Amino acid sequence: MKETAESVVVLDFGGQYNRLIARRVRENNVYSEVFPYTLSLEEIKKKNPAGIILTGGPNSVNEKDAPLCAKEIFELGIPVLGICYGAQAMAKILGGEVTHADVSEYGRTETEIVASSPLFDGVGGKTVCWMSHTDKIAQLPPGFTVTAKTANCPVAAMENGAKKLYATQFHPEVLHTDEGKTMLKNFVLNVCGAKGTWQTESFVQTSVESLREKIGGGKVLCALSGGVDSAVAAALLSRAVGKQLTCVFVDHGLMRKNEGEEVEAVFGAKGNFDLNFIRVNAAERFYSRLKGITDPEAKRKTIGEEFIRVFEEEAKKIGAVDFLVQGTIYPDVIESGLGKSAVIKSHHNVGGLPDYVDFKEIIEPLRLLFKDEVRAVGKALGLPGCLVNRQPFPGPGLGIRIIGEVTADKVKILQEADAIYREEIDNFGVAPELGQYFAALTNMRSVGVMGDGRTYDYAVALRAVKTDDFMTAECAALPWEMLHKTANRIVNEVKGINRVLYDCTGKPPATIEFE
Repeated sequence: MKETAESVVVLDFGGQYNRLIARRVRENNVYSEVFPYTLSLEEIKKKNPAGIILTGGPNSVNEKDAPLCAKEIFELGIPVLGICYGAQAMAKILGGEVTHADVSEYGRTETEIVASSPLFDGVGGKTVCWMSHTDKIAQLPPGFTVTAKTANCPVAAMENGAKKLYATQFHPEVLHTDEGKTMLKNFVLNVCGAKGTWQTESFVQTSVESLREKIGGGKVLCALSGGVDSAVAAALLSRAVGKQLTCVFVDHGLMRKNEGEEVEAVFGAKGNFDLNFIRVNAAERFYSRLKGITDPEAKRKTIGEEFIRVFEEEAKKIGAVDFLVQGTIYPDVIESGLGKSAVIKSHHNVGGLPDYVDFKEIIEPLRLLFKDEVRAVGKALGLPGCLVNRQPFPGPGLGIRIIGEVTADKVKILQEADAIYREEIDNFGVAPELGQYFAALTNMRSVGVMGDGRTYDYAVALRAVKTDDFMTAECAALPWEMLHKTANRIVNEVKGINRVLYDCTGKPPATIEFE
């Protein structure tokens, strides 16, 4: 992505939800990107940001070799907001004192605003904020004042207004902080003075220009899975280079019911896109490679590597290919680890690539977008609503919705159960309020009774969550009548299942997918 007229730089100290900060900034139509805290002062100056945000992290600033940014960052005249660990780092670097807290704070905490602050404009005198810390700011740096406190945290927020330096011990980026969005909006638009003119749709024009310049007359191979991300990536490349693009749809036998035919109908010869489309039926090849593999990471990497090998073979058939396009998006990058952040799970199009790839370069045009931003780009490109609003589907497909070894029989069972679940979701009209929903086949078998006979079959787990960014999610309270009907249909219509479960876990502590 080309540099924008105004942006906010987020310096990452290793927390898991730091990209939510960038997401919240973008909600105010200001571009934001996350960089490791080690980003040099020179690089920061080149980006000429309207503001800088220091994120949370798992360390203590008092540890030996604790991650700290350069003191000069606070002397650039650019507004800085420190969050949690970022607040403590600001305090320590600028001459304050951070000590171990007598009482740690976790979760929703009543917070009192004790001083007027542009950060809290429009926020009441008392509000609820999300805390997660074991250290506290015991002594303010020179020039700072306390602007918020809690019963156990005397410095829940501080600032040096003259130097436009602000800090919160709590996390305004998470939805559990009641007025968090207002606080970040105040920082970005009021303190930083950003105009809020960046639009996701503008991404299309700048990306098309950038892709044309980068690709030139080269040939491009797109890894088209049929999901929203790869579909938008394909449409974007089609707009940029037309017939220079060949989309290879690998039907790995791990798609949802009838999905292969639906993908071909949109992108194949009868579709409306200016590109070359190839469908490769490779189900048996993938089942063979997955035989005996039960570890989730091993499955992801195996599927990712096999994808690449199939693409290499197709590339040789069509001649020299210069670029491989993938639909990697920002949450994929985040969960695969960036800088000092912990790896949650590798993604087949991020951390699961084999060491050797037979292409000049990999292009990931959506790498810096969140899911809802990807959908907005898809609409701007003219993709049909049935595709843009399609349920998210991971690249490894049902391979990571089947716990344990993947077999053709298990895939068939899950396809049927998942199709029934999605059909009833639509019938009851609850789909619009859900971020994602699907069925997963557990590795648990249990005794059941059907008619007068004993069964010993699999349990299927139903999942439905509400989320706006896929970084956090809460379990959806689906109508019991719908769940009851779905369970009834599954055990009666799908051979091999005798028990239906509903997953009530949020993210965190769980991930949205099962593996």
